[in-house]
Amino acid sequence: MNYFVTGGTGFIGRYLIGKLLARGGTVYALVREESKGRLEDLIAGWGTAGFEVVPVIGDISEPMMGLDEDRIEELTGKIDHFFHLAAIYDMKADAATIEKGNVDGTRNAVQLANQLGVGCFHLASSIAAAGLYRGTWRENMFEQATDLDQHAYFRTKHESEKIVREDLDRPFRVYRPGVVVGDSETGEMDKIDGPYYFFSAIKRFGSVLPDWLPTVGIEGRRINVVPVDFVAAAMDHIAHLEGRDGQTFHLTDPDPLTAGQIINLFAREAHAPQMSVRLDSRLLDLVPSSLTGGLAGLGLLAPARLAARLALDELGIPSEVLVYVNYPTDFDCSNTLDALAGTDISVPPLAAYADRLWEYWEQNLDPGLPRDRTLTGAVRGRNVMITGASSGIGRATALKVGEAGGRVLLVARSTDKLAELKEEIERTGGLASIHPCDLSDVEDVERMAGEVLEEHGHVDILVNNAGRSIRRSVGLSYDRFHDYERTMQLNYFGSLKLILALLPKMRERKSGHIINVSSIGVQTNVPRFSAYIASKAALDAFGRSVASEVIDDGVHITAIYMPLVRTPMIAPTRMYDAFPTSSPDDAAEMITGAMIDRPKKVATALGNFGELLYALSPKTSDRVLNMGYKLFPESKAASAKTGTEAGTGTGTEAEVEQQIEATSAEAVAFAHLLRGVHW
Repeated sequence: MNYFVTGGTGFIGRYLIGKLLARGGTVYALVREESKGRLEDLIAGWGTAGFEVVPVIGDISEPMMGLDEDRIEELTGKIDHFFHLAAIYDMKADAATIEKGNVDGTRNAVQLANQLGVGCFHLASSIAAAGLYRGTWRENMFEQATDLDQHAYFRTKHESEKIVREDLDRPFRVYRPGVVVGDSETGEMDKIDGPYYFFSAIKRFGSVLPDWLPTVGIEGRRINVVPVDFVAAAMDHIAHLEGRDGQTFHLTDPDPLTAGQIINLFAREAHAPQMSVRLDSRLLDLVPSSLTGGLAGLGLLAPARLAARLALDELGIPSEVLVYVNYPTDFDCSNTLDALAGTDISVPPLAAYADRLWEYWEQNLDPGLPRDRTLTGAVRGRNVMITGASSGIGRATALKVGEAGGRVLLVARSTDKLAELKEEIERTGGLASIHPCDLSDVEDVERMAGEVLEEHGHVDILVNNAGRSIRRSVGLSYDRFHDYERTMQLNYFGSLKLILALLPKMRERKSGHIINVSSIGVQTNVPRFSAYIASKAALDAFGRSVASEVIDDGVHITAIYMPLVRTPMIAPTRMYDAFPTSSPDDAAEMITGAMIDRPKKVATALGNFGELLYALSPKTSDRVLNMGYKLFPESKAASAKTGTEAGTGTGTEAEVEQQIEATSAEAVAFAHLLRGVHW
């Protein structure tokens, strides 16, 4: 048996040709000259022992699909089945491109099929041919389509069917697939389309919110999603049945899920919060048009529309695909079910293969994937300045950057420790230079920054890691204003001075990345750290404000809300010995990961939850934190001046130390529950 296939190198085409080859015979695959190599690669993958794939050079946009007279004469009377799959399946494409591919392409395919005298013409149409029909669209319906002008894709898929029905003088069959997703077995997909547009947003929510957090969303109407392997298998089977000419087949799910159910399925795979409450989007239909129309007429909705468009752009969601969230059409597929009766061809439930679709997208299609997702790719040959590099988080980060090929500019007060670290980096083949500086002295910062720029020319990545923490309740700080001054001097003014010194060169070079190591305390507002949190929050606020000024200059600013890390900075607080903490190496992974992805923020799920709780119910947040305030005693250092335990009003220094050593089991359990928060 002989087949002619357009769009054979496309997604559905590759699967269908594999099915046709399994039947034997010859497949003539239309391909443009520049895509011939791609077809040859596919042929090697199909394996063609006992049958044949013959490339036919042509173009669907040309009359007779670009075939010359000799090729037309060769194929006339020889083609049993002509499959026209080539089309534009992209809601984002412009109207002219869609028109050329879907309407002109089908007209030229029909012209060629008539000339060749094919046995049967098979059109891969789409459920979009129904437009936005309200109600159940049956397989024998065509003229009843409505709202086709809502999008060029709807209109052109309808018009392409019309061309087949009116201009073709050969037998035909029409197939209307639903929203086609990847292979149900492997997850393979060729591009981002349909529900895939929402994957980046789902992944983002999963990265900033814990998966157990209940959320509210839209239920939406039913969306007909089908895997590509089902579509190809159904077309292959139905095409070879007797007595089905002139019929239309909906290759759809007889029991589709709603938009909300689909989003929840993929949210589960992404370990993102699922919508526990989903509102029926049809409630919007109850809003009087006089209200919405009047507001729109006054232009009062323009800012909201602009904000929505910007939000969608940020999430990578084309506004065109939102029509499917509240899609008004249900698709009857009785004819298809009848044609497939007695076979094992059916639409698998999306829940059975959602994990494969997500995994394939995450590994191959995620737009956030850089070409080189390695630290080496991010830092090799670049100047990376790390403050506070002599110990703890800074030291661990410097070792990783040096090993990955970055030129590490080591900054701290201790020349001896920096020299030791430089030698260690160089022993592993890395490059490092030391730049001693007292970052609490803005004049010394200015000196050091000038020397760095003179020696190295510029800094590609700045990690503001150096910091000072003070754990002392406000009740013990009334006469210690200097605590706030010195904390602000290092954590805010020192970092700020360094940024201001290095930023002009970054903007001039249209490239730069500033990483500010903040604290989970900024998100959770924990007690006893008012001086520390205020200083870190000041730097965060500066970064958020400046980011919008420098984004066009290719400069990225990242805030890392670091959880409790076991470093020399927390050593004076003895009760932390019983707390779950991250290691400096864990913290360095957060920083180096930010160098690769350059996100706006890096935070733990607990930190994000604390931030959300405070935004939604600040008093609830205060009460939870007050429990921790009462459970955990003051440190010896904080209480030493007065010899009293905060909150009790009495107690010797020895008694305070005893309380610290005997931190209650309840307090330890509380610390484990809120892992990473410093109390």
